[in-house]
Amino acid sequence: HATSCDVLGSCDGETYPFQKKFHSLDFLRENLHLRPRTRLIGAVTRLRSETAFALQKSLRDDGFLQVHTPVLTSNDCEGAGELFNVRSSDGKDFFGTDVDAYLTVSGQLHAEMFACSLGRAYTFGPTFRAEDSQTSRHLAEFWMLEPEMAFATLEDLLDTSEKMLRDCVQHVLTCCENDLHFFETR
Repeated sequence: HATSCDVLGSCDGETYPFQKKFHSLDFLRENLHLRPRTRLIGAVTRLRSETAFALQKSLRDDGFLQVHTPVLTSNDCEGAGELFNVRSSDGKDFFGTDVDAYLTVSGQLHAEMFACSLGRAYTFGPTFRAEDSQTSRHLAEFWMLEPEMAFATLEDLLDTSEKMLRDCVQHVLTCCENDLHFFETR
């Protein structure tokens, strides 16, 4: 009789609970709880995690401060697309005023304000687009990295961008070798 503390056998985290057969992305979309068990989603998750870490470390090493910008906002920062309008559960404007509230399309305006005060700032967080599209080229939600530098020249921007990308690629090549090999052979 097994109790909740008994170990009944080993479990290989690389293969459980899947057999060595192909599972389509459509199947995984319908079975969200199984996604992280696939080699593909595991590799993508590790790669994304290491990429985010490397980008933020590079910015921090260059004197940038991370700022957290609002997810709910009353401005349309970029004018680049449709906005998700937010209302309270009773259907009224979210902030209780006549001002509309939206899910943010960018933290840029807030990051610029901090950069003007602190020199260098960046935001890295979720952004939203309400375009009506179900293609793989359009995302309703994604994370965007937005570094801002006060009084920077074009040369400063190019140097910072090049260093950040170089640091990131070097880190990912070192830390994600197995996952990159998986993508090459897939």
